Order: sequence, then C-alpha cells, then structure tokens
Amino acid sequence: MSTTKKIAGAALAAALGVTTLGACGGGDAKDKPAGASDAPKSKTVTLVSHDSFNVTEAVLKEFEQQSGYTVKVLKSGDAGAALNQEILTKGSPRGDVFFGVDNTLLSRALDNGIFTPYEAKGLGGVKPEYVLDKEHRVTPVDSGDICVNYDKAYFADKKIAPPQTLDDLVKPEYKNLLVVENAATSSPGLGFMLASVGKYGEEGWKDYWSKLKANGVEVVDGWEQAYNERFSGSAGGKKAKGDRPLVVSYASSPPVEVLYGEPQPAEAPTGVSTGTCFRQVEFAGLLKGAKNEEGGKALVDFLISKKFQEDMPLQMFVNPVTKDAALPELFTKHGVVVEKPENVAPETIAKNREQWVKAWTALVVK
Repeated sequence: MSTTKKIAGAALAAALGVTTLGACGGGDAKDKPAGASDAPKSKTVTLVSHDSFNVTEAVLKEFEQQSGYTVKVLKSGDAGAALNQEILTKGSPRGDVFFGVDNTLLSRALDNGIFTPYEAKGLGGVKPEYVLDKEHRVTPVDSGDICVNYDKAYFADKKIAPPQTLDDLVKPEYKNLLVVENAATSSPGLGFMLASVGKYGEEGWKDYWSKLKANGVEVVDGWEQAYNERFSGSAGGKKAKGDRPLVVSYASSPPVEVLYGEPQPAEAPTGVSTGTCFRQVEFAGLLKGAKNEEGGKALVDFLISKKFQEDMPLQMFVNPVTKDAALPELFTKHGVVVEKPENVAPETIAKNREQWVKAWTALVVK
C-alpha cells in the first residue's frame, strides 16, 4: 500500500538505500525481548521495506533503548519491487524482517517460502479478520481502503449527489468524471479492479468495466498522475487544473488534504464513496536466513505494539490493526469508516491476478 503514503508528497519522501534510524540504546537485562539469550548478539536489526515506511524518531528510539538494538531500514522501491528482491535473495536475505507485502501479493510471498514462522508477542491483540496466515509466517501491521474520492465543491456546484457505490459510477450523471489508475502498473489501480471482482464476481466484473469504459472512465499510469494532476479536488490537482472530480485513491486521503492544506481547512475538501472500496492489509515477516533472528522477532513485536500502532496513522496514513490502538483526531474528524469493503481471498488473487490484469488491459486500455 505504499501509494497510500505518497499522498503526503515531499513531506514524507525518503532517499532509497539504507537509512539508519535512531541510535543504539543501552537496554539492560530486564529490557531484553522475549526469547533473547545471553549469548553475544548483533546489535543491529535490519528492516527491508517499500519506500513509504516511516516512524516517529522518538518512538523508534524508545524501542532501541528498551531492546538494545539499532534499527536500519532498507527501502527498496514499491511493494512489488521490494518483494521481488527478497524472492531473488531467498535464504540469504538483505535484512531480518520484511515489511510491506499486502494481501494482493501475500500468496506469492508465502508460496516462495521467504519467511520463517513466528507468532508475534501481542498477536492476540490484533483483530482476527486481519490474521490471514494461520502458520504465522507473516504478521498483520496495518490496513487501508482503496476507494473512489470525490471533489465536494464540484458536486455541490452542480447540485449532483456524489456517487456512493460501484453501481453509481456507471450512471449517466457521472459520465466522463472518473479517473482510475492502470491495474497493471498501480497498486490502487489493481485494488480498484479487485473491488469490482469482489462485488460482481468472476462472471460479472468484466461487464462492469465495459460499462465504465462506455461511461468515459479515464485511465492513467499511476496514483501521482491521477490524484495530483487529473483530480480536481486535491491541492495538486487544483494547481494542475485537473477536470476529473472522481478519482481512485484512499479513504485516508481527506485527512491528508486537511493536514497539508495551506491554510489548513476546517473541513476536508474531498469525500469518500464508501461503497467502492477494497481493503488492503500489509504484513511483516521474519525473513528466512535472517542474520539477527532474535532482533527480527523483537522488531516484529514492536510493529504491533500500541506505541507503534498509534504512531503509524500520521506517519504512513494507514489504520492500526490492533484492538486497543486509538486513531488520531485528524482521522476521526475528517476520515471515514468503511464498514463493508470488498475483499478477495489472497489465494484467489494469486491464482487469477495475472489473467485478470491481462483481461482488464485488453478490455479497458487497448
């Protein structure tokens, strides 16, 4: 779900490569993570992730001080590219923990055997619907919903109700209003295609896209172009004179528009069509062959700790997966709760993803 965090733009941009976060703490024996031995251990634990991993420095430093480990983050492009590299280096991984594989790519990661099973400390506090691997090869860390966003001002000016469901988007009043990302090249584009599969099934999703195409849907390569150039409701889109008041983005986009607004608006300028959503879940796993397995286990535990889970929404613009983590006011005031997102089982996605994307491309793009 790395595109989720790109919404924040340059404020969260980070250079590729290895970044050391924080300093090594001096934790004593009582602070050792569960399972740690008294044998000499590496003081560095490496997290391999997509480009958008982020954490408040003070929160990370507290973990380092309590555990005695220094955390290094190796950022490796988008989620698909990062996963590909770990598959290629299977058994001799570049780090100890991998973060960022989501439910659209999960079966691929598991089938390639890149993770060592580990039942994380605190896993009982994770909402059970997010625990998709009963062997605990991966641990859920965050969730987010890919949804159509709408430009509130446009629909108010036109005196048209904004669409709320996938069915609405094919109605005549929304003709030539929607821009989507390419399912073959974009994570939100793929997620939105999967929403249609979840809603209409194997027999109906292609017919739905035929109707969307007839209703003037525009397809662009990626989220950045769709949201910050073509969408009329975002700050970037306004500057670029975008003329599409509907875009595939995330349920967390409206709070981000408020956070980075200049001046900060009292109300989000964009809304979410909650009946158009597909839920992504991101996972972390202990990499098979990790040089610092004990440190890796401690790091996985940290990723589902209350401290990290409550820090995460304003750092990566995603939702916690633990039951006791509270959302920040920015999310509760300006965000939405998606009660019934569309879902497709990871094994079904793995089995059909390639053929679905090919069919979608032939139908919509070519």
